Order: sequence, then structure tokens, then C-alpha cells
Amino acid sequence: MFVDVAKIFIKGGDGGNGAVSFRREKYVPRGGPDGGDGGDGGDIIFVVDPGMRTLMDFRYKKHYRAESGHNGGPSNMKGRDGEDLIIRVPPGTVIRDFETGKVLADLTHPGQRKVLARGGRGGKGNARFATSTRQTPRFAQPGEKGEERWVVLELKSIADVGLIGFPNVGKSTILSVLTSARPKIANYPFTTLTPNLGVVEVDREHSFILADIPGLIEGAHKGLGLGHDFLRHIERTRMLVHVVDASGIEGRDPVQDFYIINQELHAYSAELAQRPQIVAANKCDLPGAEHNVKRLKEELEPKGIKVFPVSATQNQGFKELVWEILRMLEKLPPVESFEEEVAETYDNTLEQEPFEITRDGDVYVVSGPAVDRLMASVNLDNYDSLQYFQRALRRRGIIDALKEKGIQNGDTVRINDVEFEFIE
Repeated sequence: MFVDVAKIFIKGGDGGNGAVSFRREKYVPRGGPDGGDGGDGGDIIFVVDPGMRTLMDFRYKKHYRAESGHNGGPSNMKGRDGEDLIIRVPPGTVIRDFETGKVLADLTHPGQRKVLARGGRGGKGNARFATSTRQTPRFAQPGEKGEERWVVLELKSIADVGLIGFPNVGKSTILSVLTSARPKIANYPFTTLTPNLGVVEVDREHSFILADIPGLIEGAHKGLGLGHDFLRHIERTRMLVHVVDASGIEGRDPVQDFYIINQELHAYSAELAQRPQIVAANKCDLPGAEHNVKRLKEELEPKGIKVFPVSATQNQGFKELVWEILRMLEKLPPVESFEEEVAETYDNTLEQEPFEITRDGDVYVVSGPAVDRLMASVNLDNYDSLQYFQRALRRRGIIDALKEKGIQNGDTVRINDVEFEFIE
């Protein structure tokens, strides 16, 4: 089975907690703080595996979590970092953020890697908070949470040649004749619901990958019928073999069908419409086909589009078609990534992260990544930790921003679910 879309949840490992510890040695009665830092959480890393062909594995497992960092220990012992989690995907996988739809990665080359969920940073042990005036800090930082998100994986079939055309023109039969692929075939529209891939082995030195792509109807570029599911899989093909029913046995005009399909391609992507094409006039063994093949050649060959009469049921005419495909592929460059990758940076520097101040009645509400991370790193039951928290608010500009909003002594400030009284 060919699975081309999957939705999964990924989460980087949480950072380990920093330790609160003091030296306990026989002849050191007042040993200083020696709590070690927590280890960093592991990352979620996607890697292209050329041996994979589908997203089938992601149908059965939906949640992926990297290992969390270990807690710090006494004697300045740093916790072990969490192991990264490697997720292998086939070439041609595009990864999007589920909520925003933005492209996070466009993975095409074997071995290509992309980190999409960073592990949290380990918390600092109490030894890191010792100063000349605070020599026995009794608090440490908890580890930060790892990044998490739902992502959608889309596999865009990497094939050299794509078979396109209306439903029921014989694309699946042609694929089964030319390759060892065995697609399910039936005599009704939209029989091919997912792309089928096969390798056409011409001789020991020449072969190419052929994709039978789901059938197309008018309006596909607007998402009608199979629409975008169809068009997704021809993005990466280097050339197209346009299959038409030369017999016209179902009352269709093969010349008109050729132009309708190309109009849909152009409406979806002007670049895609320029992809080189040749025409396979299928069912040429049936009555009426000879006349339509002549019409196709008169119409298309002056425009540089060659027409090859074939019969999938009789296995006729494919030798000339296959060698023409090889000649064209030798002249065509590989298709580059169709979509520009969105560069996502990850910065653990809290001071650079944004925050927002709003009003909820008489309460000033501070929110944003900066304060979320800050609250996660503070022990509100510890006096020293609260002092650190207040200094951090001032250092990151939050106190000044509250003043600009008009806050006065005695007013209430809410951060996450905790309310504070503002005192300058």
C-alpha cells in the first residue's frame, strides 16, 4: 500500500533539573553549593532514508518523543543529555506544521537531516547561582520543556516519469505492462486512488522510475475530485507521459482531453505545465483509434509533442515509447525542490524572546515565550529564587514595559496562573 500523507506528534526531550546540593566533607564544615546542572533533552531529527518508499510506518505509530535529560547531582555532577530520536522518512517527504500549514522541511536528498523539535535546556544547579553576597543559594532551575508540535508528512513521489490523463484511459495497465508493479485495476473512474511506482528496466544499463498517478478531472486545481492529491505527485517528475484513449470508445475526444488536462496543469502550476510531455495514444487496437491517432499527430507533433500509438492489452508499441523516454531523460536535469524550505531558528536566549502585556480589567497580564520559560525556571516557594525572578523581570525589560502601560504600586500582575502585587 502507498501512504502519501501522515499526521504525527513530535516532542523533544525535557531538560533535566538542576540540583540543590552542598559540599559535605569531614574538614569542610561550611562547604559551598555544588549542585550540578541538568542534562539537555534530546532532539527530534528527521533523516532521509533512500530505502524507504512510503509513509506506511507512520500509520501505526503517531507519537514520537526524544529522551529527556537526566537531573544534575552533587559534586557539580552534570546530568546526562538525552538521546536524540532519529525519524527516517523516504526521499520526497515534505513536512508541514499542522496548525499553520507552513513548510518546515523539504527532504529530498539521501542522508539529508532536519531538526524539527529541539530538546529543552537543562536547568542550572544551585552552584551556578552563588555570588559574593549570596553564598548559599538553596534553589536551582528546573529543566526546560522540549519543543512539541503536530506535523503533517506529505510524500511527493520521486519518479522520473509520470503517467497522466483522465481516469480509465489505461495508465495502470500500461504501468503493469512496463514494470513489475501490480496496481489494482477496474473499469470505473478513479480506480487509482494513490500513485503506484514501478521501475522500467530497459536493459542492464538503462532504467527509470515510472509513476501511475491518480486520474484527473476538470476543476482538479480547485481541489475537485482527487484534485490536489493528484497534482501533489507530479511536482517532482522530470517529464510526463500523457495517456489518452485513442479509441474514443467512451464518447471522449482524445484531442480535447489532451488540452483539458493541460489546462488543469497550467492552472495549478505554470512551471509544471512546461514539463516536457509525450503522448501515449492507448487502445489503438480498437476500431476508430487509427483516425484519432492521425488527428493527434497532426495536432501535436507540429508543436514538438510526439505521439506513440500503443495498446496496453495487446502489449504493442511500447518499445518505441520507452526508448524515446530514455532519450528525453538523458537531456533533462533532475528536478529541484519544488518548495522553498522555511528556515526555522531555535534560540534558547530568553532575553531575545517576545512578551506581551494586556489588560484583564484591573489586572495586567504578561504573556509570551519569555515569561513562560522564566516561570518554568523559578521556585516560587523559595525566597532566593523569587529574588532571582524579580531581577530577571527587570533585566528582560518587563518591569519597564509595565511602567509604560501605567502600572502603579499595589496593582495586580498576572503571569500564567500566578498573580503578584506590583511594588516598585
